[in-house]
Amino acid sequence: MGRIVMKFGGTSVADLARIRHAAAFARREADAGNSVAVVVSAMAGETNRLVDLAASAGPPDAALDVRNVEADAVVATGEQVTSAMLALTLQNLGYRARSWQGWQVGLKTDAAHGRARIAGIDGDALGEAVDNGEIAIVAGFQGVSDAGRVTTLGRGGSDTTAVALAAALKAERCDIYTDVDGVYTTDPRITKQARRNDRLSYEEMLEMASLGAKVLQTRSVELAMAHRVNLRVLSSFVAPDADNPGTVICDEEETMEQRIVSAITVSRDEARISLLAVPDEPGRAARIFTILSDHDVNVDMIIQSPARTAGANISFTLPESDLDRAEAAIAAAKGDIGYDRVEPDRDVVKVSVIGVGMRSHTGVASTMFRTLADRQINIHNISTSEIKISVLIDAEYAELAVRALHQAYGLDKAAADAASETGARP
Repeated sequence: MGRIVMKFGGTSVADLARIRHAAAFARREADAGNSVAVVVSAMAGETNRLVDLAASAGPPDAALDVRNVEADAVVATGEQVTSAMLALTLQNLGYRARSWQGWQVGLKTDAAHGRARIAGIDGDALGEAVDNGEIAIVAGFQGVSDAGRVTTLGRGGSDTTAVALAAALKAERCDIYTDVDGVYTTDPRITKQARRNDRLSYEEMLEMASLGAKVLQTRSVELAMAHRVNLRVLSSFVAPDADNPGTVICDEEETMEQRIVSAITVSRDEARISLLAVPDEPGRAARIFTILSDHDVNVDMIIQSPARTAGANISFTLPESDLDRAEAAIAAAKGDIGYDRVEPDRDVVKVSVIGVGMRSHTGVASTMFRTLADRQINIHNISTSEIKISVLIDAEYAELAVRALHQAYGLDKAAADAASETGARP
């Protein structure tokens, strides 16, 4: 047998009963002869409590760097508690188990506290421990900087920890246990016709994670793709011995080319800014987006069109959480940019169609635009890649658009039936 990394999210270890349930999954892998490392998140809601606790005691903004260092030391305790609780539970069941904190694993990061990136892992000590029969319970979401200070990886960082450990240990696979039984063709809360995907490519999962799907953290998928870590998303809310195939995330060559489109996603954390009557001359767009970059504003869809009077209108999308900062930056630079007025819009969503089959099949875009037009849904902005098309629409039409597109691409049918009906033109 081989090395296995398992990861349990906050809802999967929300209380002692759930921790005991997670222990049963770990026991099953150990009893099968696998070398087992388990990565855990903090109990559900605990990270938010610790963040608020740190904020209530933090120093003023003048000492922001110090506050972030110490805040990380506070927030990282959530995962440390969970890892020790799971280790104690397994010990009480007669298994050799111990908890490992990020610095003990040798998970080195940069010094960007609160959003640190992994620089490397020395997995030798952990690998030796699990190969000798110990179940290693690793606190996710945390590492250590070169200065010897605790760092945290940002929201969803335990997924990234698990994938990084799997890469360092050369694990056979990395199982991500969540409160859902896989990655669906769309949000099941929007349509009951949503279906679980058996397999998705890394590229598809990466697009889904960045476009509204909350199952996996984007950085964890990037890391899995870079190191070719076999991922599996499955439910922790079934019996450990129940059928639980989940969704496998793997190389495109390992997927079955049955569907052209694999998923429809909706991202609600979207906003749009339109700058009207910007002088239409070289360098104006560069000024706008340099200013936004200097203020750490991420921009996505960009459209430039002629203004009704003179100049050009420039419209772009950004995370809604960045909107106030972006507006302030643009207002401060009005004289340099030279626009007439700004029109912000929070009442928008991004709906995306994703699938590796789009590389080799025609008709995907026409189906999307026709489907939305038939339902009188206006498109504000469009962006594309090889395997996705995203449109910005009014928020009130989000669920109607998702349900209509899900049906239009045959995602409410079994994969084989959908393939036979759609053929080369979805």
